[in-house]
Amino acid sequence: MRKKPKMGSRKSMGKEIPGIVIPVAPLAKEMDKSYHELRDCVIERIKYARIECLSQANSRMIVLYWEIGNEIMKRQEAEGWGAGVIDRLSEDLREAFPEMGGFSARNLGNMKRFAVTWVNPDLVQGIASKLPWRSIISLTSKIATEEERVWYAKKSLQHGWSSNVLNFMIDARLIEREGKATTNFENALPPIDSDMAVQAFKDPYLFDFVGTDGARREAEIENSLIAHMEKFLLELGQGFAYVGRQVHLEVGDEDFFIDLLFYHLKLRCFVVIELKARDFEPGDVSQLSMYQNIVNKVFRHETDKPTIGLLLVKGKNKTVVEYSLEGYQNPIGVADWHEELPSSLTDALKPSLPTIEEIEREFESTDFATGVAKLDERIKRR
Repeated sequence: MRKKPKMGSRKSMGKEIPGIVIPVAPLAKEMDKSYHELRDCVIERIKYARIECLSQANSRMIVLYWEIGNEIMKRQEAEGWGAGVIDRLSEDLREAFPEMGGFSARNLGNMKRFAVTWVNPDLVQGIASKLPWRSIISLTSKIATEEERVWYAKKSLQHGWSSNVLNFMIDARLIEREGKATTNFENALPPIDSDMAVQAFKDPYLFDFVGTDGARREAEIENSLIAHMEKFLLELGQGFAYVGRQVHLEVGDEDFFIDLLFYHLKLRCFVVIELKARDFEPGDVSQLSMYQNIVNKVFRHETDKPTIGLLLVKGKNKTVVEYSLEGYQNPIGVADWHEELPSSLTDALKPSLPTIEEIEREFESTDFATGVAKLDERIKRR
């Protein structure tokens, strides 16, 4: 005779009893939670290790490329070889390492230029080794001075620029525009915030994507900026997040509209941008300051820092702007905007270094020392 299971038993003959809730053991829950923590921890460590391995591999490759270029440079100097040795070396290296890329004659020429221009091994093993090879080629071919190369290299690492973005920043002469806006930040913000805010703004701003159709209405320019938002944000710089255009503000019985409203993620504040299709007028500052007051009262969270105002104009007298900003407690910057770089900056875009082809031609029919002398003279003339 089969016995009935006792009430409260979990199973009878290996089967669950209908109607009886079987609790999960607390220990099993804790083990499951602990396992998931272990799994997540291991996954993150593997991801980090993979990134670290790739980074180390890139660093070693960059240093190797410099060493190859340096060896070519020294041997050409010692032996008096012309540029033909690069073609021969390229063929031999590709035969010796058929599975590897990067040994074309052109790339060996890039390695040599890398060694010629980056003469400080500490910089090579430090900041240069952290950059992609294409970025190094850009820095090497577009920039003549070590100081400027290092400046752009640090910016590239700081903001995670791709080589294409780096090229854009070099061509747009960022080094000569960043931190150049006329502001009252020093008086309106604490020192730490002031220094950071100064570097977040530039003068002039380059809106070459809006076209060069001459005088336009401000609304048309705004439309073009919004239509090219990706390029607009790239020109504004790292950290700007778009909030809205023609943002409605109701004050008493009157309506006002902010041209462009952004939030800066690093500065932790709203940025009100007013765009003018004309030269600066002192009354512009008063209007912008009023908009900042309203944003501080209506939009600003208690953890946000004071709203910054940026006035973009077609031209300005810096002295007049400085006097106009005196006495305002709201942080305000004034900068020009252009559809193309002014001539004062475009002159700097002319190549300051010879091309790889020019280097090869100089060394093709002469010894190394004479080739170097010719190239030095060409650089001085530029």
